[in-house]
Amino acid sequence: MRRYLVAGNWKMNMGPSAGRELAAGLQELLQGRQLRGDVLVCPPYVTIPAVGEVAKGEPVLLGAQNCSDQEKGAYTGQVSVDMLKEAGVQYVIVAHSERREYQKETDDMFVAKINRIHEAGLKAIFCFGEVLGERKDGRAEEVVRKQLEGVLPRLEFANAYNTVLAYEPVWAIGTGETASPEQAQEIHAFSRKVVVEIMGQEVADYMRILYGGSCKPGNARELIGLPDVDGGLIGGAALKAADFVGIIEGAEASQA
Repeated sequence: MRRYLVAGNWKMNMGPSAGRELAAGLQELLQGRQLRGDVLVCPPYVTIPAVGEVAKGEPVLLGAQNCSDQEKGAYTGQVSVDMLKEAGVQYVIVAHSERREYQKETDDMFVAKINRIHEAGLKAIFCFGEVLGERKDGRAEEVVRKQLEGVLPRLEFANAYNTVLAYEPVWAIGTGETASPEQAQEIHAFSRKVVVEIMGQEVADYMRILYGGSCKPGNARELIGLPDVDGGLIGGAALKAADFVGIIEGAEASQA
């Protein structure tokens, strides 16, 4: 059975003091529990060292929201994978829908980033998903296939254990539309089918695919209990320890 992963993407929230406090709260609430899956928090760059003081993988793992596609040099404002690794980061998010939309990042950049992440011995969370217009036009599977095929075949070191996929129903985030569990399972199953075609059945069987929609304590058990949903990439609910732990508890219940 694939271990679930509940990953908190803090986005541009939580400075060092607030981040340390939140991570410490999570550690306290989860202390002593034998979890069936993994828990990850991804703070802003400046907050990573403070969170790293308390999130040491028992059980809270440390991640980053992005990285540079370059190794080092004159790239003002960028942060390299090696810097993140030195800071204790174990996972890096790549290709989040907000990076695609606002920074216009491309498949070429995603490939370069993920290859650097893997080369450094870290794990990548690769995000993909369709926007509202694409969903309404009946192109969801076409877009998902294009995004996966644009990156996965070009990765040099990817396997089922250093690569996590995260499906984002961009059309259901802040639009008033809602993705049902049935819709989530359908697109996750399709995504796994595409992974079979690209990387083989064994890789697809063990690769985790997270749901990046509105996962909350109230629906976490149902969503993460779906056959092809292996956890969640959590936004707003990751900013409150009780809510985030509620999602983890839902994930635990789904595995019982």
